[in-house]
Amino acid sequence: MKNLLLPVLLLVGLFSACRQDPAPETPPVPAPAPTSETAAKYRQAPDELFGDLFRRIQMERVFADGKTFVDMVPKASATEIMNAFAAEKNKPGFNLKAFTEKYFAPPMQPASGWASDGTRSITEHITALWPILTRKAGADEGAAGSLLPLPNDYVVPGGRFREVYYWDSYFTLLGLQTAGKGELVRDMVENFAYLIKEVGHIPNGNRTYYLTRSQPPFFALMVEVLAEMEGKKVYQEFMPQLLAEHEFWMNGKDEVGPNTIAKNHVVWMPNGALLNRYYDAGDRPRAESYREDVMAIRESGRDSQTVARHLRSGAESGWDYSARWFADGKNISSIVTTDIVPPDLNSLLWKLERIISIEHSEMEVQKRFMATANARAVAMDKYLYDEEAGFYQDRNWTTGEFTDFLTLAGVYPLFVGLTDKRRAASVGDVIAEKFLAPGGVRTSLVDTDQQWDAPNGWPPLQWMTYQGLKNYNENSVAAQIRKRWMENNERVYANVNKMVEKYNVEDITLEAGGGEYPVQDGFGWSNGVYLRMAAEN
Repeated sequence: MKNLLLPVLLLVGLFSACRQDPAPETPPVPAPAPTSETAAKYRQAPDELFGDLFRRIQMERVFADGKTFVDMVPKASATEIMNAFAAEKNKPGFNLKAFTEKYFAPPMQPASGWASDGTRSITEHITALWPILTRKAGADEGAAGSLLPLPNDYVVPGGRFREVYYWDSYFTLLGLQTAGKGELVRDMVENFAYLIKEVGHIPNGNRTYYLTRSQPPFFALMVEVLAEMEGKKVYQEFMPQLLAEHEFWMNGKDEVGPNTIAKNHVVWMPNGALLNRYYDAGDRPRAESYREDVMAIRESGRDSQTVARHLRSGAESGWDYSARWFADGKNISSIVTTDIVPPDLNSLLWKLERIISIEHSEMEVQKRFMATANARAVAMDKYLYDEEAGFYQDRNWTTGEFTDFLTLAGVYPLFVGLTDKRRAASVGDVIAEKFLAPGGVRTSLVDTDQQWDAPNGWPPLQWMTYQGLKNYNENSVAAQIRKRWMENNERVYANVNKMVEKYNVEDITLEAGGGEYPVQDGFGWSNGVYLRMAAEN
């Protein structure tokens, strides 16, 4: 494997228009300091580099998709571009789009000559797509581009998603494992270990504008996949990064208590137990969805920094967006992501703690992490399992109440194996009665026009629901989910010769919808989950 240490950190700046966040329990967190002498050069995000030019391009919708501009490649230094903009912007006939195209090249998209072929089976299609979705080690766009080079090859989701994504990649790895592509599995695990070392955590994706947040922490499960292929020695190889991942998510645990309920990702519960929330260190509109965030902030009438952090934290969850994050259960302007303690995040952190407790070489560390994992499981059953609903759900720590918005986040405790048979059976009953649909399982029980709600079904949630139910011998419902989901994938593929990122599971004659962008094709985690399900007996 290549060893490539390149600068990947950014300076976190604030727009002058943002006001001070008044929430005392969530003070801004500084950007991580360099963790290596080789990471001495900071890389700034496009909204920082291009200021007023960036804001005009995004607010005036020079490009229909806000992600287009932040992925474009500057043809000159930021200083030269901004000087030219200052000199030209007030001249008669100034054309913003022409100026942008003069100074920025389109987003990098490797030429592949790819074309869908309806004569291929769905499995043959996926096999042919792996090299198309694979990016080479060290790929860069120049010093001012937003892409962060990685030391090894990696697989991107596809479509507008031209970079690697954290939680997507676990489900992609399941497909690569099934396809026997062990070298690429190792490449990707090493890439994420590299990011933990250089950045201090695994960012949402390898772009400068993603560095203030992570995504659902699947790194431990990725290491588990690699260990299944290469043996248990893999756990020792990546133990430093597993510990660093846990430290990142638990940063602030020593500062919480009755007077400071939440700090960074950590929430102090009424009995002193610690659980976690999604929390983006930034408090300005997302660079890649700047206009959408500004409009949501304006509509909310609330403090701009507070709403921006809730929006960014919703993106960290991977569920961007679902009404599970909305105070009124309907409108994004009411978003309160950092007020929510979710079962999905806490289940993944329990899994991380369990793996460390089993695989660490030192007995004292094993005991400490076993106690931590056990305490988390007890706290989850106390605070996140709703006996009345028979299901795990989100709790708003500011009110102390369940949100009463059931979603497939409630299956994560089954997927990681932390719950008991009684609760698992109840969750299985709710899945069968309320979530099972003709094309798989719906993401939530309400159609809100958000892409992470009904009627949409998402590959990672299909796999985790299927596998979680199987873990507790709820095999009948699990088999139905697998059958309906694979048939849905096959039906769409027969119609359009594509694998897409999400599917309509309620009306299988329609495409999925909702969200800030059109349905994307490719698609990394769809390919991975289909192949893995196809390999099941």
